[in-house]
Amino acid sequence: MGAVALVLCSAFASGAGAQGTGDLGLVVERASGSLLVVDQSERARIGRIEGLGDLSHASIVYSPDERFGFVFGRDGGLTKVDILERKIVGRVMQAGNSIGGAISDDGRYVAVSNYEPGGVRVFDAATLDLVADIPTGSKTVGLVDIPGTRFVFSLWDAGETWVADLSGDTPEITRMTGMGKNPYDALVTGDGRTYIVGLFGEDHLSALDLWQDAPKPTAILPGYAEGREGLPVYKMPHLEGWALAGHEFALPAMGQHEVLWVDARSLGESGRTAVHGQPVFAMARPDGRHVWVNFAHPRNDTIQVIDSLSKQVIHEFKPGPGVLHMEFTPRGHEVWLSVRDAGKIMIYDTETFEKLGEIEADSPSGIFFTARAHKTGL
Repeated sequence: MGAVALVLCSAFASGAGAQGTGDLGLVVERASGSLLVVDQSERARIGRIEGLGDLSHASIVYSPDERFGFVFGRDGGLTKVDILERKIVGRVMQAGNSIGGAISDDGRYVAVSNYEPGGVRVFDAATLDLVADIPTGSKTVGLVDIPGTRFVFSLWDAGETWVADLSGDTPEITRMTGMGKNPYDALVTGDGRTYIVGLFGEDHLSALDLWQDAPKPTAILPGYAEGREGLPVYKMPHLEGWALAGHEFALPAMGQHEVLWVDARSLGESGRTAVHGQPVFAMARPDGRHVWVNFAHPRNDTIQVIDSLSKQVIHEFKPGPGVLHMEFTPRGHEVWLSVRDAGKIMIYDTETFEKLGEIEADSPSGIFFTARAHKTGL
């Protein structure tokens, strides 16, 4: 064996210069336009990446190898970052105002959903070169990936949902009309089959079965706020933080202090849970046993935990002012909370609810672990 080969074998055997990405993550620091690189195992920050622009409503998806993060900024910036080298490797200002994005199942394409000028733009994940521009004449929301190199998104102004198939040389678009007035967000199940749209302008949600040749919208939870005064909506619920607990969805109600339960098979209502305030995220622990809920201003200092069997709140605590986001470790033994106004990320045991640690951060919001790379719709 040659000298160079011996040196390489020795380096790999000792782990010199190597680092895994499986227990890493990125935390958005919205005030400073930066990202914290964090290590789940160490419960620690291990680096910072700066210069990402307006991150006031930022989200992140990951390449299949978990090394690169694609950051969707509110200012229309799409930024590719290298987690291991802690640096920006590509950035394009692709619109005036964007609201999230997705990466295709094969990792080739990154799609961005835009408010201004509307539509969806699709980029090569390796180079950030534009590969498709899909105008819609509307603000677009609820953009997710589904199997087959396809993206699904909804149109705020038109009340439609489109599927864009990028598996061929040119995008093929399928349009579903009659989704309802003013879709504001959406979710898709992990098998890519059920796409649920929340509606700002109507008292129900709409669902599509994407396995059908010609999907038709089905109204779910019709009239869920009937007979009750709608409260001022301080922050839109986020359906992409949806909970599938066993065979039921737990969904945040619009303008009500409730979490709504829907049977995932029949799409019929299966219960309601009265909660502390207007829910923003209702997120299931990975095993589905509990659902964790945070809330909109002015009640955003509180977390409630719901038992998915009884549908009762079993624990409530106040981590601090401005709890914006939650992220579970991949197997759910811990949950990390961004507490914006305290300038901290707080870490809790999900069984005992004991606080395990905290990390200083500059106005933290979204927390995104690299395990998301292997989940459809996140």
